[in-house]
Amino acid sequence: MKKIYLFILTLASTSLFAQTKQDTVIKIDDVVINENRFSTPISKQNRNVYIIDQETIAKLPARTIQEMLQYANGVDLRQRGPFGSQADISVDGGSFEQTVVLLNGTKIIDSQTAHNMLNLPIPVEAIERIEIIRGPAARIYGINSLTGAINIITKKLTQSGFLISSYAGSNFEKDAEDSGKTFNGRGIQFGAVLSKEKHQHSLFASHDASNGYRFNTGFENNKLLYQGRFQINSSNEIEALFGYTKNGFGANGFYAAPGDKNSDEVVQTTLASIQSKSILSARWTLMSRFSYRYNDDDYRYFGPARLDAARSRHYTNSLAGEVNTTYNTGKGELGLGAEVRSEDINSSNIGKHNRENLGLYAQYRTYLLEKLNVNFGTYLNYNSDYKWQLYPGLDASYELTHSLKISGNIGTSQRLPSFTDLYLDQRPGNIGNTNVMPENAFQSEIGLKFNKNGLGIQSSYFYRRINKFIDWTKLVSSDPWQSNNVGDLLTRGINVRSNFALELTNQSKFNFMLGYSYLESEFKNTNTSLASKYLISSLKHQVTNTVDFRYQKLSMLLATRFNQRMLGKSYWINDVRISQGIDKFTVFLDAQNIFNTTYFEVGAIPLPARWFSLGVKFVNL
Repeated sequence: MKKIYLFILTLASTSLFAQTKQDTVIKIDDVVINENRFSTPISKQNRNVYIIDQETIAKLPARTIQEMLQYANGVDLRQRGPFGSQADISVDGGSFEQTVVLLNGTKIIDSQTAHNMLNLPIPVEAIERIEIIRGPAARIYGINSLTGAINIITKKLTQSGFLISSYAGSNFEKDAEDSGKTFNGRGIQFGAVLSKEKHQHSLFASHDASNGYRFNTGFENNKLLYQGRFQINSSNEIEALFGYTKNGFGANGFYAAPGDKNSDEVVQTTLASIQSKSILSARWTLMSRFSYRYNDDDYRYFGPARLDAARSRHYTNSLAGEVNTTYNTGKGELGLGAEVRSEDINSSNIGKHNRENLGLYAQYRTYLLEKLNVNFGTYLNYNSDYKWQLYPGLDASYELTHSLKISGNIGTSQRLPSFTDLYLDQRPGNIGNTNVMPENAFQSEIGLKFNKNGLGIQSSYFYRRINKFIDWTKLVSSDPWQSNNVGDLLTRGINVRSNFALELTNQSKFNFMLGYSYLESEFKNTNTSLASKYLISSLKHQVTNTVDFRYQKLSMLLATRFNQRMLGKSYWINDVRISQGIDKFTVFLDAQNIFNTTYFEVGAIPLPARWFSLGVKFVNL
């Protein structure tokens, strides 16, 4: 097995010095989704893909990735700490461990726990778009893409310059339990680009801080991101990335309420990657990628006042190499790929563990008829703990008319148990289980896509079965929570999303987006006498809506969200952003939760009431 690893790493390194060219993307209909082996305009996609594009990002009342994903239809963003402190993410009723997050195609997998997966060193000003791919995606992205994938694409800026953005906000309430000061938050982001003929460099940094919105919910978050692109010659390019973030926050009620009122947590993440895309001939393309991720998670149950007791410290490393190739046969495209991944952890209550993973990809897509596109393939996975597993899939679409397309897909995937699932020893609260097996999913989906005269409608129905669903359970209240394969989860869902864009005049534009998701889930072959942490926490009904109007450089967006879970109260959240451009400056006013709704996303943790922010941004790019 080590010989295979070394072969893939060697092949990947040689491709760094082959030939490549870059895509130019302007309109959202022409956005190219790069799925490691195949690059497909979103208008030609067979899969259910949703894009949060750069224009939308600029208009949303959001300053973090977590806040932006709240408005994505079908995505369940569950915050323990707001404004980017900590959040779990899932797609279409899955658990927070069943969605893989990627950065420019590089998998961000936290082998300790997916609670840290969104702890990313990516300031919002560095983001080009966010791609949300729904359904099992093992044959595209490999392990842990059980219910979907979220790929964050950063900007590739080609003009030298800089930008700076700053904001401050408050709910105008006082911290009566502690300092007596008014709750507030503030932040600043800075970006600079140096662009030359053969190389481009960008550096982004951000600092966000707050004293919270209730007792012990303050945070301080610092991010740094460097990106470099190097054109070795007219057709050979290499991209490099380095990022670091340090995120410290009060963790009141996060994991062990009500006793953890004074607890806090500091999570530090370092990312590095280098990748290339190489055109070896008119038909043959070769791509490679190396990546490294280090995470330091420091949880203090009694807070900073008592660091000698009830402290959990986790250090994780992951090193990955990947090589992909595409060959145009004349009648279709053949995609092949291989990846290797090594993960290890050194933890105070999980111990020292490591594992290795090898994945092999094979895909082929073609037009069987003039209007019938088919894409099929498989992912063969070897894990040092669970040996060989195979995950095939197929998607297809047929153009009924120039504006209307029917699509469908059948897919399979897996989710490996985390080191926490397997080895945690945090008695009397939680214990892992070394007998836990990987989750496996099968999903089928059919949908319609319509796009004409500024109106886009996409609807789909899916059925998914997850075998050996992992949950944390206990039989009696005095027992610790323990991870177990609790049975099979069957989910049926409907998703509808519509967009309408109307250009009123040369200087004014109106956009309307409305999305609805419905999920129906049931468990089979499970022990109903067990208490569960996550069994029935997914969304049942979800509505997302944005309405925005732009006149010259004045823009106003109203965002509305409705969530109803399998259990618990439903709630509506309304946010608004008003912005005015003045030459190279933009002034913006955000109002979040404007009707002061009381709501909860995880346990009994109340999220912020009405919050106002005022900011200004200067861009010279």
